[in-house]
Amino acid sequence: MFMARSEYGKQLPPPVPSPPKLSPVLFCSADKETRANFVLPADRGINTFSPEGRLFQVEYSLEAIKLGSTAIGIATSEGVILGVEKRVTSSLLETSSVEKIVEIDRHIGCAMSGLQADARSMIEHARVECQSHAFNYNESLSVESCTQAICDLALRFGEGADGEETIMSRPFGVALLIAGFDENGPQLFHAEPSGTFYRFDAKAIGSGSEGAQAELQNEYHKSLTIADAETLVLKTLKQVMEEKLDSKNVQLASVTKDKGFRIYTDEEMAAVVDRLPSN
Repeated sequence: MFMARSEYGKQLPPPVPSPPKLSPVLFCSADKETRANFVLPADRGINTFSPEGRLFQVEYSLEAIKLGSTAIGIATSEGVILGVEKRVTSSLLETSSVEKIVEIDRHIGCAMSGLQADARSMIEHARVECQSHAFNYNESLSVESCTQAICDLALRFGEGADGEETIMSRPFGVALLIAGFDENGPQLFHAEPSGTFYRFDAKAIGSGSEGAQAELQNEYHKSLTIADAETLVLKTLKQVMEEKLDSKNVQLASVTKDKGFRIYTDEEMAAVVDRLPSN
């Protein structure tokens, strides 16, 4: 083995090996200066863009929605209809306890697909915003402003600055269809975990969204009535659901000018299901 020697003929000590490369680790309890020395890969960092300009954690949350039950919303000139699939995983499960459509205010309701626990946080935030606006201004919050408040919350993930209140450690894994009736008429919005929202005439979310959206694209027209929209929602759900559709594993709700938001009773659900074509 060759040994390095100095110019005076003395044997030199072996070179010091370079330290091993450490895999990226997030030290949650370390101070900011320590954490700054470690870089997370783009698919693990909450607020880290990839070299292609993508936020992978947001994209992963969108994938979680595709595992959820299918939800559909249709806006008509008379009001908005929401319909959801209720997955009954056990014969012992009380179907009335599966809430996929909820009320936000008297004139606003929403359907969800994805993680229900995340949906509860967003819905509670929306309810507080509606009540606060009514208390301060003696008027109802508009549907678009309510949707904006939900999307503002959806963006508050990752690390906050010093002095800011604690915010979510990850994006929400749920999408919402927000339906309402205000001074601008009936409206339907789709809110995503990225904080993006759009207004739709008809929209489907969840595991069967691709097939359902294609069906809505073919069947929807501006002259639909509330009764027509009820039938179209259930007809579309019937095509994309794995289980046979009945009055127990689907749910409908409507938002109209006169009655506001309301969820259909068991008797009303049975009547709408009976109107469906047999084929």
